[in-house]
Amino acid sequence: MLFLPAAALCCLCSALVVMAAELTQDQLSLTRRAGQTVSFSCAGTDQCSSDYVYWYQKKETETFTLILDIHRNTGALDKSYNHPQKDDFSAVNKQNGWELQIQKVKPSHAATYYCSCLKSGSGGYGYRIFGSGTKLVVTDEQVVKPVVSVYPAASRAHLEGNSSLLCLASAMFPPLVRFSWKRQKENGQLEELPPAEGEQLELRESGHTAAILLVHQPENSRYKYRCYVEHEGGRVEAQTEQEVPAPAASCPPEREPADLPAVQQADLVPLDPLDPVQSECRVKLLCLLYTVLIVKSLLYCCGLSLLMSLRNKGPSTCCSHAD
Repeated sequence: MLFLPAAALCCLCSALVVMAAELTQDQLSLTRRAGQTVSFSCAGTDQCSSDYVYWYQKKETETFTLILDIHRNTGALDKSYNHPQKDDFSAVNKQNGWELQIQKVKPSHAATYYCSCLKSGSGGYGYRIFGSGTKLVVTDEQVVKPVVSVYPAASRAHLEGNSSLLCLASAMFPPLVRFSWKRQKENGQLEELPPAEGEQLELRESGHTAAILLVHQPENSRYKYRCYVEHEGGRVEAQTEQEVPAPAASCPPEREPADLPAVQQADLVPLDPLDPVQSECRVKLLCLLYTVLIVKSLLYCCGLSLLMSLRNKGPSTCCSHAD
């Protein structure tokens, strides 16, 4: 199971950059044996301002290289970009338009393929938009669906009125997956998660991928959340649902002096480490205690230094008078 230290998790979350893709490439990965045929689809080209769809190849240790462009209406190819494998590619007409095709796959074709086109912007200027990419895996291995599980994530987000869930996908091949979530109210139907409801962060390691959902849930509301994983082998649903409790309340108010015996009695009961209210208050009390101890130590050291200085200064002054 995937667990990271809190500091490392915070760094990863802070460094995470989400790139929105305006063209749609639903195929995360395509696994083929050498000699087989493969086609790459690209949807959403109706928003392009030009009639051409460009295809790029991105290998693991190389930069983006332009292969060719395809005319969206006729399928005519322009291979004048000097790609070393340009003659291996062609266009095939599918119901969603023209797709990029490799008739006979070679191991050297293993890469991620991105579609792109020009889109008009404000002021008459155009800019290039991209799809999310489809990775071609050339191997004899079989495609294996992921094993999906959902857990409450170890996080302090609940102290700010939020909660978090962790969805883990493991034991899959190829390793590329896409996460999505649905929620269900008590005795209600499953519904898509509203965009403003939560934020998702993804962590990838060898053999498994995890998505952390940060849920901004209103008070006095309870939802059950279900995780879905899109994979080349098909869509996989988590076997269990996780319920996110309502946001934690603030610390209990201080007791009056008349309740002092009751407070002392309560101190004899061990605190529940899983109770967010008790945990937060305990942290605050420990911080206050350490602060008091540090201040007392500083005062003691300063007083001791002053006393030693006065003692050393006294004999020296007496000797000077005697002379």
